[in-house]
Amino acid sequence: MDGSVLEGLIAEVDRRLADVDAVSAARYPGDSGLRQPVHTAYVPANAFSPDTARTWGAQAMALMDEFAPSADDLARAVSAPVGDVAGVLPRVRAKLATQPIEDLRVDFEDGFGPGTDAEEDDAAVAAGVGLAELASRRDAPLLAGVRVKGLQPATRRRGLRTLDLVIGAAARGGGLPPRFVVTWPKVMFPAEVTAMVEVSERLEAAHGLPAGAIRFELQIEVPQAVVGADGEATVARLVHAAGGRCEGLHYGTYDFSAAAGVAAGQQALDHPLADHAKAVMQLAAAGTGVRVSDGSTNVLPVGDREKVHAAWQLHHRLVLRSLRRGLYQGWDLHPGHLPTRYLATYAFLRHELAASAARLRAYTARAATSVLDEPATAQALAGAVLRGLDCGATDLAEVEAATGLDRAELGRLVRRTSPVGNATFIE
Repeated sequence: MDGSVLEGLIAEVDRRLADVDAVSAARYPGDSGLRQPVHTAYVPANAFSPDTARTWGAQAMALMDEFAPSADDLARAVSAPVGDVAGVLPRVRAKLATQPIEDLRVDFEDGFGPGTDAEEDDAAVAAGVGLAELASRRDAPLLAGVRVKGLQPATRRRGLRTLDLVIGAAARGGGLPPRFVVTWPKVMFPAEVTAMVEVSERLEAAHGLPAGAIRFELQIEVPQAVVGADGEATVARLVHAAGGRCEGLHYGTYDFSAAAGVAAGQQALDHPLADHAKAVMQLAAAGTGVRVSDGSTNVLPVGDREKVHAAWQLHHRLVLRSLRRGLYQGWDLHPGHLPTRYLATYAFLRHELAASAARLRAYTARAATSVLDEPATAQALAGAVLRGLDCGATDLAEVEAATGLDRAELGRLVRRTSPVGNATFIE
């Protein structure tokens, strides 16, 4: 084709697809590159203090000392290979001593219970002060925030008042945590998300906060949030109604299961309906920068040795199951969940390093191997390696030795141009 004709054709295609290009870039900017926490720890508001994270770490360590003091004991408790457990146990203990909680949510919804308005007002102010103090500590969580009562008619006024009191107290007490997140429960309609955006903007202005300081998560707890009355995936509409403020989608195990008619004894993270809901959530969030989190198990490691070990085994199995399905975050409801959260996550990510290293070396060297990896796969491989570095499962020296790449080079692989839109992946 003549050069001038080809250039004219390209210009015409650019013109025809300009609107599509703009929408694609806006809706699917790719991952933000910000570190994702491996879990969210939910703490009832009336039990929260600036010492909560440190206390959870100490209680988790004490539980291990009592019920699984050695790698052999812990391996037997969770039915895992002793080599895997021994390989990560020192790292797990170090994590519990330095940053036991990566994401902390002060709960004013189910975990708070039916307190009076005066009690919730007092707890909200105390939570705001505590969150401001916690943010300045060396062992502060990566993210911190609150779950308030939802925007449904019966709870709307109470939830908004609590949020205003928390943010106001934190702002006066030194400021919000750097990555402050509000969890909104039982979301069903895009109009609710639009309202959350306006609430965030108004509260930022009222309390002298910079634009964008308040981000939120949407808790998917009702089936209608996954499949709407029109037969479409409502959760995709929810994500795109957030105006870039949505940090994540969190699956609500027990509310969702109950609303779908699952019998109480069958409600669990691995129920087929749960798997379907989370798969739709993952597809809806893909390319948007919104992360998806699995839910929780309500089986707590309390009681005698047999009960603690049974709860650990269940939690360990469920965490590994989620990781294998691309869900890198979940809820933890008790300090005793921390050992198995980090044990499963660290072992998984160390296996990922071993599996990814040779493929990354071959990809960057363009070597001939039995696996032909594409840029998107290299991005995923590098992302898994960085995920292990971020949470403490691996360290930089062993990553560089295994992959032949430093952190900056891994970051460049992760930040490749998005397959949709014109955006790039950033740290």
